[in-house]
Order: sequence, then C-alpha cells, then structure tokens
Amino acid sequence: MPRTTSLPLMPYPQHVVVENGNFTLNRDTRIRIIGDSTSLLDAAIERFLQRLGQQRNLTLDVGGSASGTSGPEATEILIQLPQSPTTGALPLTLAQLQQEREKYQLHISPQQVTLSAGEPLGILRGLHTLSQLIDSESAPIPAMRIEDQPLYRWRGLMLDSVRHFFSVDTIKRQLDGMAAAKLNVFHWHLTDDQGWRLESPSYPRLHQVASGGNYYTRDQVRDIVAYAAARGIVVVPEIDMPGHASAIAVAYPELMSAPGPYKPEDRWGVHTPLLNPANPDVLIFAGKILAEVAELFPFEYIHIGGDEVNPEHWQNNPKIQTYMAEHQLDTPQDLHNHFNLQLTAILRTLNRRMIGWDEVLHPDLDKEVAVQSWRGPDALADAARAGHPAILSTGFYLDQPQYTAYHYRNRITPQDAPALPSSKDGIWHHWAFEFPRKRGSAISGQLTLFSTAGKVTRGFITFSGQRSQPLMNISQQGPLTRFTVDTWMGPLSARVQLEEQQMSGDFLVGNAPYPVTGSFLDTGHAPQVHGADITLTGEQQQNILGGEAALWAEMVDERTIDLRLWPRTFAVAERLWSGQPARDEDELYRRMQAAEQWAASALPLQHRQQQQQALARLLSPELVDAGINLSAVLEPAHYYHRHHEKSAHATYSRRDPLNLLADSLPVESLALREFRNLGQSLTLNPKHNADWKIFQHSLLHLWRAAQAAEQILTTLPQSKRSDEIQKIAELAILQSELGFEIVSRYSDQRPYSHDEEIAVREKLDRLNGMHHEMAFPAAYVLEQLCDLLQYSITAPEKITNEESTDV
Repeated sequence: MPRTTSLPLMPYPQHVVVENGNFTLNRDTRIRIIGDSTSLLDAAIERFLQRLGQQRNLTLDVGGSASGTSGPEATEILIQLPQSPTTGALPLTLAQLQQEREKYQLHISPQQVTLSAGEPLGILRGLHTLSQLIDSESAPIPAMRIEDQPLYRWRGLMLDSVRHFFSVDTIKRQLDGMAAAKLNVFHWHLTDDQGWRLESPSYPRLHQVASGGNYYTRDQVRDIVAYAAARGIVVVPEIDMPGHASAIAVAYPELMSAPGPYKPEDRWGVHTPLLNPANPDVLIFAGKILAEVAELFPFEYIHIGGDEVNPEHWQNNPKIQTYMAEHQLDTPQDLHNHFNLQLTAILRTLNRRMIGWDEVLHPDLDKEVAVQSWRGPDALADAARAGHPAILSTGFYLDQPQYTAYHYRNRITPQDAPALPSSKDGIWHHWAFEFPRKRGSAISGQLTLFSTAGKVTRGFITFSGQRSQPLMNISQQGPLTRFTVDTWMGPLSARVQLEEQQMSGDFLVGNAPYPVTGSFLDTGHAPQVHGADITLTGEQQQNILGGEAALWAEMVDERTIDLRLWPRTFAVAERLWSGQPARDEDELYRRMQAAEQWAASALPLQHRQQQQQALARLLSPELVDAGINLSAVLEPAHYYHRHHEKSAHATYSRRDPLNLLADSLPVESLALREFRNLGQSLTLNPKHNADWKIFQHSLLHLWRAAQAAEQILTTLPQSKRSDEIQKIAELAILQSELGFEIVSRYSDQRPYSHDEEIAVREKLDRLNGMHHEMAFPAAYVLEQLCDLLQYSITAPEKITNEESTDV
C-alpha cells in the first residue's frame, strides 16, 4: 500500500506516491545511462556525481550497458535520456519556455532508480530532485513515484550588480543555487544610477568612467551566460532607459534632458537624470547599446527598466516640450510610451522583445512588451488584462528581510474580496489611520471593523491607493484589538486601542513597529471595498508567465549575498514551481531546513560561512560560537526599516559600510519561530493550554543568548567592543530575565499589580522596536503574554509544567 509522508524536497513535486520499501545507495550502486547523450547532459550528470561525492563521499561507476553486479544488495540508477527531443536544450524564445520541456518522471524501487524525461531540461530538473533525496547520513531512500513539472514557465531571480558589485564567481555560485531550486530565468540588473557594469565597445566611457572600475567584460558575460545555459537557465539583462540613468549622464551628459556636468552617484533612491527622447542621438545610442546586448544574450527578452521616471527634467526642457507638442504627446507618460515604442522597434530589428517594470504599461504600449510588476497583483492583473505577458515580483523582494512564510503565502494572481456580512447581523465601525516613516511619505488608510454583540468578528483594511484586504487573526484583550494582514510591506501585526474615538498603538511591519494614530469616522453602513472584483478571464490568466524573486543590493554585498538569498529562495521557487501552497507552514519550514542542510553539504553556497566570517570580524574567531547563540534571538529589521534608518542616521549610500551585527544575521530566527506562533495562538484562544515544551525550548535560547552576551562582554576588550555590541548584549541579558519572569507569571496565572505592570512594561519598551537596525522577535511574544495575563476576561487554564527545565 502507498505511504503518505512529507519528503525533504523543495520545490515539492506536483505528484508524489510513496511506496513500500527503500532504495539503498552504496559503493556498489552503478549508474547506467540509456540513450544518446549531449554535452549538456554529460555535464549535468557529472555535477550530480560531484554532489554525490560531497554528500556521501561516494564515487560510483557510470556505464551504458546493463549492470554487471547481481544479488540482493545490487542497486542501480538508470537515467533514460531523451531519444529525439523536439527542440534544442536551451530555450531561446518565450514560446520555447514551456513547462512541458521541464517535465520528468522519477521512479524509485528497492532495486532501481529510474529517471526519464522527454527533454534534456527534464533530466536536469530530475537530477536535482534525486540529489535532494540523498541525504548525508547514508539513510535509505523511500520507494516512490514522482511525476513533476512546473506550474509557471517564468521562474526567475533578479540580482542587482550595480549598487554593490558581484564577482563572476559569486554570480556563478548563485546560478548553482538557482539550478538546485529549479529556477530558470536569471534577470541580471547591469545598469542604474550608481554605475554601468557592462563593457561597451561603442560607448567605452560607460565602463571606463561610469563603472568605478567594476564592470563585466564581454568575455565574462559570455562565460556567465554559458554557465547559466548549462544549468537550464536563460539570462535576461536589464539596461535601464530612460530613467535610472545617472551613470549614463556621467559618461555622456550630452544625451541627457538637463545640462551637466554630472557627478558619479552613490546615494540610493530615485534620481532625476533622464535620457532626452527629443535628441536623435539618444536613439542612435539606444540602438548601438541594445545591439551589443543582443549579441551577448541569446534569449529573446531584454529588460529596459522603465521604472521610477521622474519627469522633472522633461518638463523643464523647452525642446522636449516642443517635441511633445509636435508628436501630440499630452503627458510625460505619453512621452515615456512614445520612447518605449521606439525601443520596441529597435529591439524588433534585433529579433528581440522588450520587458519593463510596471511604469511602462500604457494603453498604446505594444502588446508584445512584457510587464514586470513591483506594485503587486493588482498591477499584474492590469497588465494581463491589457494583453501583455506579465511577471510578478511584489512579495518576492528578498532584499527586504521578511519571514519566509510571508513569501510562501504570496499570491501570484489577485483574489476577489470575500462577501460582506449583512449590516443587520452587526455594526460596522470605520476608522482613519496614519503612521509616519523615516523615509518617504506617511502611510494612511481606513480600518473597518464589524462587531456582533460587542465583539469584533470581521474587518477590512484599505491603505490609500491599495485594494481592500480582509483582516486575519482578529482578537481582543481588554482595551486592545489585534489583527494581522499581509501587505506589500510584509506581514503586518496590529496592536491598537480604540477608545474615545481615538486610535493609538503599533503596526508591527515584519518585526519592527510603526506607531499608528487615527480617529473614528462613522458607523452603520457597510464598507466600500476597493478592488473587490478583479477576476481575470482564462485567456487573461494565460498572460501571467510567473514571477521573479528580486535582490536589490543597497544592503547586500559579496560577503552577505548567500546569507540573504539562501535557503529562503527555495520557498519562492516552490511557489513558482508547485503553485498555491498546499502544505502547512510548519511543514514548509521543516523542508526548508532540510534543503538548507542539503545546500550546505552538496552545493557551493556559502550562507553558513558568511555568517561565521562576519561574526569573526565583528567579535573574534574564538567568540563565533557565542555570536551564533546571541544571533539566535535577533533578526535584522524587516521590510525597508534598515533603509529608513540609514536614510535618517547615515548617508543612505554606498558609503555606509555593511559591517554591522545586523549584516551577519539570517533573515529570521528559526529558533524562536515556534515561540512566535505560540504567542499568536494563545492570543486567539486564551483558554487553550500552552505547549510548555515550546516555552522551555524558547527560554533555553533566551538563556543561551544571555550567557553568550555575558561571555562577549567579559572576553571582548572594551577597545574592540562597538556600541551596538554593548547595547545588544545588555538587552539580550534583560530579555532573558524578562522571559523567565513573564512566562513564570503566565504559567501561574499571577497578574501584575498596577505598579509591577508599569515596571515590566517599561522593560518591554526597552526591548521593542529597532536597535542598531535589529529587532528582538521574542519581545513581542512576551508582550502578548503580558497582555493576556493582564487583560483576558476568561483566564487561560493553568499551564501544566510536566517537564522541568535545566535552565
């Protein structure tokens, strides 16, 4: 009979049936290949053997004839190569980028593993699945049948080589990770305000003057493109036009819309230099540059950016205004589209197609232009509805530290809003709110809550300019109302007081809070739900190609890129390969940790080494273990909190060194994930018995972090101890003390007196928020427990401490 189990695979296959028995891999196992091989397949099999050697220290015989071994212990891996593939191995056009080409079958019986596919790409994908099933502990592989192919044909990763430059070796290492995650599009961001990273024979000042000495030669580009192709990955270059053009302005100011001279730009953000569409030399420039790019990159799509075009220089240039009048272009958006149509025509002569970010979408844009959305599923739907190929990146921005579960929940296509309850069943209450940010305008919107018998049961939140979203996990403790919702900023957890027609409290975006204020609007009528009906037809759905993870590099460099990307990129890859998440988040994290261990042993990824090396630089080599224990209770501030902090307190530029403790941290504390989930579940159901083992496990991490902090403060000389290390160590000690105190009081159901509560709240306030661009995620759980202890009307049942802790 088939067995049901969760396999340590990411992305998870579409169809898996686990059968009885196990396949044992040992030194007598033989690899047999049937069919005509190619250089692509030979290299893929060789890489599989290299991974096998790293995982199991095994070297297996490879042959094309039947195995010569016999007996009950004899096993073999049979690779059945495609006999007559219908197309070449590497897709060169969008039409060739089809899911069927990556389909494979993997059958594992006690005696034999059989991998087969109709196309070479399927063999490449299946070899990585087989490699993941082979752990480093010599455990047998369960017998099973896998039928697998991707749901989406465009599954990409964008790397930004402009803000911080990445070496060829670093790029190749990420391509190895992409292949392991079954991603198939490498979107390479090569030009922007802060630099031009591509050698140009026609306009050499671009790489000589505007690169700061860091650029890729044409031979290096060919090498990377070939390296990607060997792993079943196409490369899409991004050459920004007409905006993000400060680097072009430095090299060739005569092409710009405002007179120079221009200085090299190292600040982050949106800058004003724009190419001048009224200047004929600009089209000559675009034609020559795009011809050079097309020569290097064989895939048919070239990305021209097209985002964040500030029209100031266009509006202030009389010649451009005259040009607009002559061509009957009424708005800057019309001029932008006019320029894009000219780029589309140039690309068509080169047998290439254009892709751009959201801002290129215009009613008159050529239908063959693909649109990549950074504004969300609604903008993606607009592009698909208008007939354009469309790709989603919102929710997959990996330069924003976010919980992996948030990326995993991210919807590729927009969902219609749920039906509203009838006003006769309860009362609607409407509130306006606002919270400031340290960079950019304040965020505002409307909160709508539906109450029945005085209890909030439903709700919506509508951020200005965004569609309405239903609230999740609504709860009330005393004067506090809590809810969660996934936003374009990340997961948002609200803790607000709604009293005397005023709103106050915090919106925790990721793991760091924004203080929110608001006021009561009115009551009674049902809310106006924005964006309620956004259904796409079946034909329009077909326009959605897939999605891309994006790693912008303001806060990422050579020494941290693996730590930022891996292993969580596996979760994004699974969303794009497997489709809607059908498995719970606990299982996701179990499989992701298995993928992380596999990647660390079988691949050249360096996420573990990069953390250890960063801690050795910050502390000392002998304090790395202490740094790891301290790091377990820390997270870098999520969303763009770190960008905003640097904007307010540093230069917000390349001049800000990425050598803080925050730069050494994994994106999320897996050690405290269960603790965060426990706080959420107890808030929703205060009468539920808490899992004391989770409390014990979490308190152990807090205690270890405090002990590590004591060790660091004792061992590290004051002269080598930064202010951030001093403060974080002191707060880690405070957090451990608070953790034991609050959990003990919660366990015994002993609420604080008024004065005691003031004192403990003051200590919690010291822990909450950002500290040197970091957060203590356990602090908010302790605050939840304190709220439950003080405000729950029906006290939770006393926690049974069946096991004592050694801490």
